[in-house]
Amino acid sequence: MRTLDDIREEYEFLEGDERYRLLIELGRELDPMPDALKTDATLVRGCSAAVWVYPTSDAGRLHFLADSNAAITKGIVALVIAAVQDKPADEVAAMDVTAALAPFDLKNQLSSNRTQGVPNMIALVKDHAARIAAG
Repeated sequence: MRTLDDIREEYEFLEGDERYRLLIELGRELDPMPDALKTDATLVRGCSAAVWVYPTSDAGRLHFLADSNAAITKGIVALVIAAVQDKPADEVAAMDVTAALAPFDLKNQLSSNRTQGVPNMIALVKDHAARIAAG
């Protein structure tokens, strides 16, 4: 998975539809999420499309599997995941993920329907990080 800095660098050079294509591409690059993990427990509430996020950890580092039934939304969740993927849980728990995503200006780039679930995606990631960091 690309780093958030690499994605931002590419994103800044793109406009309009090209940014949509980049988000779709990011969604395609996510690790595959087995259908068995797409349950009510992994469903992110408040999203206009179905979004599933499954958190795992190894030696205190977080790793997430994610998927969506909508290509753009899958790209948005990939962007959220890119901000935290494989980082230490305590670092993610303390991180301002919203600020990390601010350069993408998603609220002005995408419709409110597409971005309404982003705070819930971030909350899920941070809650899981806090639980792992606390031991």
